[in-house]
Amino acid sequence: MYLGLDIGTSSVKAILLDEDQDQVASASAPLTVERPQPSWSEQDPDAWWDACVAVLDGLAAEYPVQMAVVAGIGLSGQMHGATLLDAADRPLRPCILWNDGRSAAECAALEAAEPRFWTLGGNRVMPGFTAPKLAWVRAHEPEIFARTARVLLPKDYVRLKLTGEHASDMSDSAGTLWMDVGARAWCEPLLAATGLGLDHMPRLVEGSEASGAVRAELAARWGFAKVPVVAGGAGDNAASACGVGAVAPGTAFVSLGTSGVLFVTNDRFSPNVASAVHAFCHAVPQTWHQMGVILSATDSLNWLARTLGERPEALTAALGPVDGPAPVLFLPYLSGERTPHNDAAIRGAFVGLGHESGRDSLTHSVLDGVAFALKDCLEALVAAGARIDRLTAVGGGSRSRTWVRILSSVLGVSIDIPADGDFGAAFGAARLGQAAALGRLDGLFEPPPLSVSIDPDPTLSRAYGEAHARWRKLYPALKEI
Repeated sequence: MYLGLDIGTSSVKAILLDEDQDQVASASAPLTVERPQPSWSEQDPDAWWDACVAVLDGLAAEYPVQMAVVAGIGLSGQMHGATLLDAADRPLRPCILWNDGRSAAECAALEAAEPRFWTLGGNRVMPGFTAPKLAWVRAHEPEIFARTARVLLPKDYVRLKLTGEHASDMSDSAGTLWMDVGARAWCEPLLAATGLGLDHMPRLVEGSEASGAVRAELAARWGFAKVPVVAGGAGDNAASACGVGAVAPGTAFVSLGTSGVLFVTNDRFSPNVASAVHAFCHAVPQTWHQMGVILSATDSLNWLARTLGERPEALTAALGPVDGPAPVLFLPYLSGERTPHNDAAIRGAFVGLGHESGRDSLTHSVLDGVAFALKDCLEALVAAGARIDRLTAVGGGSRSRTWVRILSSVLGVSIDIPADGDFGAAFGAARLGQAAALGRLDGLFEPPPLSVSIDPDPTLSRAYGEAHARWRKLYPALKEI
């Protein structure tokens, strides 16, 4: 048996797989996000561990025979979170999360002072990444910064509690901006730019390698007959890639989750800094990936649903199939945007509202707006040398056939939807746990069976091409005012 743990933003999820990677059980526990000031986003690191203990306690109680033979555990997690620990490994403050926008000024200062963020780091310095968060703490909470002995990512804090090891994997660590991504190693000049050194960092392992073993007392608590190894694991998007089999160069997926992601696997480090493409290490050795990322995908639909007092799935079900673009245009920049704008200050908008604009037209425009933003990501990836012929869809938004049909026609790419089952980050993490336990990769990262493939509709594609051209004019206009 193999266990995958995904430390997300809204929940911790565990998946238990057998030797054939069939799902035996799953469990989850909710998390909350604190927003003490506008554009801030924080979580208590110990809430992640408490949630992990809760889900593993539940699995051990309900599936004791299966839990007894767990041989490997993989970890996945929300990326970029700054978890600051003191010399005794105690959190010094709440973790500053990936969708926190407070460090925009520090981003500009870091880019001006250290050009190697663009070259060795391979990415724009954005508020979502870890390095500028530490620059903010250094400037605004100097007493906290002075006591910081170690900086860990969210899943790696869970690893510390689980194994006692300070370790991280390549894919998640590449999102800190402290790595020489091409060399797959920490970069001392980039660390020095934020007042840190190698001693503040965990050791690095590949995502499919063992990083340690479960503490003996925890193995006894959860009934493990032999102490399982804990794999390096992955950031959530690289773990999702492992879950859908996107580990060979040229394979790709689209995630319609809280954020939206276009992910393509590469055989080399391939940055496109000018268009805010993310270029990171993958979770398997000698492999990299590129991502275009938008900050509010299903979050945009969730916002509309809350505003209207509806459930998101009720809005999309009421809309039904569409025969063209919405008359209202929507910019999904509710918490700023990454690709291609790198703009933490921009905010969303509806344009073209009329007396006739109701629930369905607003829902339609939100689905269109997210698809248009992902089209911007696709164009940035293509400019960086990526070629995407088809995509696998993951995330909660992929359950809406209407949304996937819109997205396929907007992107001009066929989209495959996996058969019923959870092939996301927790599943990919479990696969990495299996790889670490078996000491091999072959045959462990196959694509899942498909439910349906949706091809672009030529008529819709033409209409959406014209609508996207109009939509792209809105960002500079909104930015101007």
